[in-house]
Amino acid sequence: MIANAKIRVLVVDDSRMIRDVLTDILNEQPDIEVVGAAADAFEARDMIRDLDPDVITLDVEMPKMNGLEFLDKLMRAKPRPVVMISTFTERGSEVTFRALELGAVEFVTKPRLNEQTPDDYGQMIAEKIRAARSARLRAPRRADPNDTVSMPAVVPKRPVPRGVKTSERLIVVGASTGGTEAIREFLIGMPPDCPGIAIVQHMPENFTRMFAERLNGLCQITVKEAEHNDPILPGHAYIAPGGKHLWVKRDEGQLLAKLSTEPPMNLHRPSVDFLFLSAAKFLGPDAIGVIMTGMGRDGAQGMAEMKKAGAWNIAQDEASSVIFGMPREAIELGAVHEVAPLGRLRERALARTTRKEAAR
Repeated sequence: MIANAKIRVLVVDDSRMIRDVLTDILNEQPDIEVVGAAADAFEARDMIRDLDPDVITLDVEMPKMNGLEFLDKLMRAKPRPVVMISTFTERGSEVTFRALELGAVEFVTKPRLNEQTPDDYGQMIAEKIRAARSARLRAPRRADPNDTVSMPAVVPKRPVPRGVKTSERLIVVGASTGGTEAIREFLIGMPPDCPGIAIVQHMPENFTRMFAERLNGLCQITVKEAEHNDPILPGHAYIAPGGKHLWVKRDEGQLLAKLSTEPPMNLHRPSVDFLFLSAAKFLGPDAIGVIMTGMGRDGAQGMAEMKKAGAWNIAQDEASSVIFGMPREAIELGAVHEVAPLGRLRERALARTTRKEAAR
C-alpha cells in the first residue's frame, strides 16, 4: 500500500439506503474512500475482483447468499479484512458472533434509518475500518457446513453451594478488536475451581448478553453478563455489559462486581482502565491482569497501577494478536511482567493464582 493512500472500502448491503448512508459517512473521513457498493454477494464478488478493496463492510443478512456463507467463501478463497454491519436484534447478535468465528475482524451496529445517527457513529465505524485494515488475519474457526445460527449446547454447571465464599483472587481481562475469539479461547479451558474472572470487551449494548450466553454454553465455568452487586464467585466469569463500566470492590469481606454509568474513559464504556484501576485499588497483589488484542491504549494505565499495587500482569504477544495496540501500549509503559501467546495466557494466569507471595 502506498504511504498515505486512503483505505479503500467496499460496502456490501442489500439496502440502498444503508449503502448510501455508509458511503456518505465513510467518505467524510480524510483517510477512507468507498470504492464501491454492492447489493448482494454476487455483485460483491465481482467488485472485489475488479476493485481489490482493502476492507469490506458486510451485512449479516442478505438475499441470494447470506452474509455468513459469503464470508466463509471469501475467507477461504481470498482472505481480507471484513467488518460486519449488524442489527440490534437477537438473531443479528448470533449471526455476528458466528461471523467473528469465521474470520471477520470487527463489527459495527447498523444505523437505524428511522432515528438520527449518533454524532460519534461516523468516527466509531471509521476506527473499526482502520483497525481492520491493520489487523492480522487469522485462520477461521470452522464448523459443520450445515451449521446454522444457534446457541451452542449448554454445558452442565455444578450448582453453587449455599453460603459459598466469594473469590479471594481475581483475574481481570481487557480486550477489544479480535477479543471475542481470544476471550473464548482463554475461557474455554478454565477449570470449574478457577478464581473469579472479570472481563471488559469493547462491545455495544445488546451484544454483551448474547456473548456471555454463548460462552456459558461452551465453557466448564459459568459465564454471565455482570449485574450490579454480583458476588464474584470462583468458577465464574463476569462480562461487562455494553454501555456500562465494570469495576470490582471488596465490601465486608465480599468481592463484588459493580457497574457504573460514569463518562467513557479512553472513549470507551465499558473501559478496561476502569476495571483495572479498581483492581489496583481494592485487590492489589490478589489480582492478575491479562491484556489482549485490541486497538488503542485502553488498559495500559490501569495495568501500570495494578503493577504498582503488587498485581501480576500478562500481555498477549504480537504474533497471536489480531491488533497488537493495547498489549503494546501496556508493555511500552512498563506495566507487564510477562508476554505470552494466546494459547498460553490461561496457563500463565492460573499459574500466578496459585502463588501467594507478592509479585516481584
